[in-house]
Amino acid sequence: MPRIRISGGHCRSRLIDVVDVAGLRPTPDRVRVTLFNWLGQDLTGQRCLDLFAGSGILGFEAASRGAAAVTLVEQDRDACAALRRNAAALKFGQLQIQCADALKFVVAPPQRYDVIFVDPPYRSGLIERVAPRLAELAAPTARVYVESEGELDSLAEAAEWQLLRRGRAGQVCYHLFGREAGTDGMGP
Repeated sequence: MPRIRISGGHCRSRLIDVVDVAGLRPTPDRVRVTLFNWLGQDLTGQRCLDLFAGSGILGFEAASRGAAAVTLVEQDRDACAALRRNAAALKFGQLQIQCADALKFVVAPPQRYDVIFVDPPYRSGLIERVAPRLAELAAPTARVYVESEGELDSLAEAAEWQLLRRGRAGQVCYHLFGREAGTDGMGP
């Protein structure tokens, strides 16, 4: 079973197991380092959501950096089982693993999140389907990380989100979005 290393926080250098599931491609180490430089290394007290969790590496990185709560949503049962094993091995009590369809989860989220990771399988159209629901998922000052096969300038129908940063590593395009000043996603 392949393994990947957590790149920062109190569990830095710890390995997690990655199951062989079609379409699963863990975020590369170099991209994760950049992402958490953008977000800040200390996520103490923040609530994070890892949609389309797959290996869960983004959620595990957030937990390692002090996030108060991390929800990982993954529909593949084998991937969910691996997430639970890795969370137990790392003693991450703040992780909640939802073995569910992300598109159903976003319809009635249990809370709002400070950081949202959106990293679905490439060429699936799932980014476009999740984008309109981000306002209901996000806390007022939330940041949204999106990983895709191509560069994004916006989140389509989710107009209040502005591109803060972006990068590319090989075939991975990654983006960080934040709300435009003065919007809170709560409506007029």
